[in-house]
Amino acid sequence: MKKSRLLGALAGLAATAVVLTGCSAGGSADDRSNEDGKTLKLWHFESEDSAMGKAWKESIKVFEKETGAKVEFQEKSFEQIRKTASQSLNSDQAPDLIEYNKGNATAGLLASQGLLSPLDDVVKKYGWDDKLAKSLQTTARYDDKGVMGSGSWYGVPDYGEYVEFYYNKELFQKYGVQVPKTQADLEQAMATFESKGVTPLAESAAEYPLGQLWYQLALSKADRGWVDDYQLYKNPVDFSDKEISYATKTIKDWTDKGYISSDATGMKAEDAGTAFISGKYPMFFSGSWWYGRFTTEMKQDWGTFLYPGAEMSPGSSGNLWVVPTKAKNKTLAEKFIDITLRPDMQAIIGNNGGVPVAAKESDITDAKSKELIANFNTLTERDGLGYYPDWPTSTFYDQLNAGLQSVLNGSSSPKQVNEELGQQYADGVKAVTG
Repeated sequence: MKKSRLLGALAGLAATAVVLTGCSAGGSADDRSNEDGKTLKLWHFESEDSAMGKAWKESIKVFEKETGAKVEFQEKSFEQIRKTASQSLNSDQAPDLIEYNKGNATAGLLASQGLLSPLDDVVKKYGWDDKLAKSLQTTARYDDKGVMGSGSWYGVPDYGEYVEFYYNKELFQKYGVQVPKTQADLEQAMATFESKGVTPLAESAAEYPLGQLWYQLALSKADRGWVDDYQLYKNPVDFSDKEISYATKTIKDWTDKGYISSDATGMKAEDAGTAFISGKYPMFFSGSWWYGRFTTEMKQDWGTFLYPGAEMSPGSSGNLWVVPTKAKNKTLAEKFIDITLRPDMQAIIGNNGGVPVAAKESDITDAKSKELIANFNTLTERDGLGYYPDWPTSTFYDQLNAGLQSVLNGSSSPKQVNEELGQQYADGVKAVTG
């Protein structure tokens, strides 16, 4: 999910946490006595022409044919679901199945409030745990505090997302630059572009792209234990450690060398993305959610590659299918989830610009889609999804952006920024864990 969406969900749900603390969702998560088996009430916010929208529309047809039940689909906007989920799911009007954002302050919060049904038995019944890579399962499971990574299954993803380099093949050819295989290759490529008067990286420090590059730099020096400490609070994180020190210092160095424009302090993600589309910059490090747009809008030839020399990259499962505790047809909801994970539905996602989590490689026919999915599979096979830098706390997105902006404009040193971010991170984690 795009980080702007994630932030909205974090901020909105964090604000409702105090109001709803102690509220009972009512009913048992396993109470199925009121099921009629006739109607599935479904909510999601994917557009009809998106990869997921197309796959789920076909899933509805298959579901109705196989079950004889009808789907009562209500298209909700992301903001509608974000703002009303807690209230809607704690009422008699709760849907049977809803697409919901993953993470501690979103799905985790609702799970901790008793608003979502645990799905452990259903996961075993359908074998979903065998279909989903371990790193994808992290965002599906939450403990009693709503912290992801352990406890019961409260959601199931049927697509994924991750961050990689997009590159302009025509600019690479024009300046004699090869796709980098190592960190040294990457820096040499950027130096070549800069020497020709071309700023190598399209960037945005006002929104998520630069923060994700910063996190990727940290991940290039990290292992899974560091990620677990940072994301899952296994151990305290020292922001003067080699991972974060390297990340912040490299952002400073790359700005000083002209690889990142200091003008990026005021650029939003849309600005960076459209600048790459226009052919102004040869590289853009950002999410798989841009793939479909580049396919339709970019005139010059382009490709993708994972960050060279790193085992992990920012990324995670996509949003989750969750079954509200007060759903009236849980069995139907579970059947629908399973249909969306079938190879034919996964192929629809994969051939329309999405990242399926359980597709057969032979079912993907589009060349660029194959490359997108192959990179994702490479990450999942080596347990290489590192999640996102702002996930640990509901305020860290804005704090990280502000810190990196001060690095770009030279108002703070990397050491000063790390100290400030470290304190903000610690305060935010303490608020989550108590």
